[in-house]
Amino acid sequence: MNPLFNPADFRIPAGIAHVCAAGETPFLHRHDAAFAAYARDKSDGSPGRSRQEARTASARARAARLFGVDTGDVGFVSSVAEGMSMVVESLDWRDGDEVLVDPDEYPSVAAPLAQRGVTLRFASMLDAAAVDAAVTPRTRMIAVSAVSFLTAARYDLVALRAAADRVGALLIVDFTQGAGWMPIDARVADFAFAATYKWLLGTTGTAIAVWNRARQAGWAPGTAGWHSIASMGRPDWSRRPELLPDAGRFTRGNPAHLALYMLDGALEYLDGFGMPAIEAHVQALTVAMLARLAEAGIEATTPPDPRRHGASVCVQSPHAAAIVAGMERRGVLAWNGRGRIRVSFHGYNGTEDMARATDALVAEWRAANNNL
Repeated sequence: MNPLFNPADFRIPAGIAHVCAAGETPFLHRHDAAFAAYARDKSDGSPGRSRQEARTASARARAARLFGVDTGDVGFVSSVAEGMSMVVESLDWRDGDEVLVDPDEYPSVAAPLAQRGVTLRFASMLDAAAVDAAVTPRTRMIAVSAVSFLTAARYDLVALRAAADRVGALLIVDFTQGAGWMPIDARVADFAFAATYKWLLGTTGTAIAVWNRARQAGWAPGTAGWHSIASMGRPDWSRRPELLPDAGRFTRGNPAHLALYMLDGALEYLDGFGMPAIEAHVQALTVAMLARLAEAGIEATTPPDPRRHGASVCVQSPHAAAIVAGMERRGVLAWNGRGRIRVSFHGYNGTEDMARATDALVAEWRAANNNL
């Protein structure tokens, strides 16, 4: 199977199999033009600022289409952690409130809650029945990644929505490990977020934030800034300022214009292929790699059913750091962290990359375990 994207569109070093999209994707060459356009616009005074705002509006509209929501439901934050924190800090937490999370949830989702002192309860998000059994009248929120960063397990968000609705809880979803390869309908969530520097082919500095205004019409962040208030004139500071009526209220100060120039171009690029085609492509690669690892006697923590896994293959090992370093010496860029090797695919990968990554992982696994 050939790559879906043209690998020459990316800064992939010659001779390298780049299979770490879940950590960082390679840079698109078209981002060079985005840098130049931003530099020109930033230097051009008020007309240039108008062009910055137009590019931000374009990125916002593209993100809304990607997430299956209205443009007004989309805003931008600096990171998922910031967006999650804004929601956590805006709620009127009561004694006894609890939030249900997976035991291995990503820190950007769980840490804002834990730092606030909210009681966390745990259930495997892969087991919808366990989640349904764990919710109680005290459950204020279910907070979950759509796809696990640790195992690449993909969760049943419709079932989680039903569990949350049964007790009147919020459902907050981090789509970072799915956005850019997986069709998304963010209307399942009350709030949703996604970093843009992975499969979305953008960069750090901006993340997508979705406010489901149909479900949470009265939501307001606890703080504001000049960019999130309705009046850009001279407010009467003796009164509480009115906020923007839509998800623009997520962005308290200037948005990260340069990052949004790149995101706009990246989303345009992805639009040329469509999420169903990208999903089919990357999952053909993950299924093939899982089968090859099984033949080699290496057990993955990623569920084998493609309906239940993402675009990555994860293998737990106490030697993960050494194995990933060895793979890099073989010209394969994978990802290490938290005791597992993670190989993740995007449209610029094909069967050759998958085979190289599998062969490198198997060889380094055997060397690390003295099974030469």
